[in-house]
Amino acid sequence: MTIRPPCPPFTRETAIQKVRMAEDGWNNRNPEKVSLAYTEDSRWRNRSDFPVGRAQIVDFLTRKWAKELDYRLIKELWAFTDHRIAVRYAYEWHDESGQWYRSYGNENWEFDASGLMAWRYSSINDLAIHETERKFHWPFGPRPLDHPGLSELGL
Repeated sequence: MTIRPPCPPFTRETAIQKVRMAEDGWNNRNPEKVSLAYTEDSRWRNRSDFPVGRAQIVDFLTRKWAKELDYRLIKELWAFTDHRIAVRYAYEWHDESGQWYRSYGNENWEFDASGLMAWRYSSINDLAIHETERKFHWPFGPRPLDHPGLSELGL
């Protein structure tokens, strides 16, 4: 059995840690590695996609990051219970034509006892922005610890 700490029941501190770990993982844009944070039969709702299981999650993320270029994500804890976490997030990316977007969303997560995410429900809205309006500036990979979060950026 795979254990992925922190595990439920969550405290405020461990919920914040879990959110940051998810943000860092997604900012590395490695679909196979990201999929390991989810149960073998994890169920998602992401826009009009409904992946089930790690193989479909890998396929989904591979397609996503092939389209959403120079992806940079910030997540922030919204609320939590013993085994559930709600986050709000924003990410910036551009398409093949160079048009930049900021995508805003909310996610609801449910974890199993081993700390793997069993359910992920995501709602997202995209806003076209000019490159000069970008707020997420860091090299590829996790957001540096000194980079502002959503609240600090007024988002």
